[in-house]
Amino acid sequence: MNLKKSLIIIVLILLVDQISKVYIKTHFILGESHDVLGWFKILFIENEGAAWGTKLSDLLPISESIGKLVLTVFRIFAVLGIGYWLWDIIKKQSPRTLILAVSLIFAGALGNIIDSVFYGIIFDHSNGQVATLFSNEPYGSLFHGKVVDMLYFPLIDTTWPDWVPSFGGQRFRFFEPVFNIADTAISTGVGILIVFNKKAFPKKSEDTQEVVDQNA
Repeated sequence: MNLKKSLIIIVLILLVDQISKVYIKTHFILGESHDVLGWFKILFIENEGAAWGTKLSDLLPISESIGKLVLTVFRIFAVLGIGYWLWDIIKKQSPRTLILAVSLIFAGALGNIIDSVFYGIIFDHSNGQVATLFSNEPYGSLFHGKVVDMLYFPLIDTTWPDWVPSFGGQRFRFFEPVFNIADTAISTGVGILIVFNKKAFPKKSEDTQEVVDQNA
């Protein structure tokens, strides 16, 4: 896979991701939910932290504002690192599977970075109202935006039987996390690396390795 094809994948994912997020922000109130199918809902939430909503301020003795800034800066450096990795494997003509996976991961990471860096200064809040794009009263500041999530698949939504120890009578949902297109791209890329690991990272034959050693 060449650079052009990789860029097409990245741009398409970014467009779908950002269009879906802007649509949700400008048409949904925070917490609003719409049924698409019985097992698929559009549920608008905002993620201020890392995966599963984890905040650095919950783990370290720092304020939420500082924790959010540190997380956003970390994400930026991570995206730069992934971008360099992608450029390097394309330059080396690595296997198509590896380039595809890294392209997906890079596009997804960049999609969420856009939220974290810019959404705080281009949207107002969504609490009890539909947000306005390019608002004169933004809800945050640069590097303090919230990631928009909306895809929700409660494949199982039931209550544990009363006879089940510890969990009896409690509600049980699977799959409970709410995510977005960028998250899907990242998960798909990682999944490809795991499932097709041998194709992504083929081992050199002994003859090839001997040639490499002789030329070293």
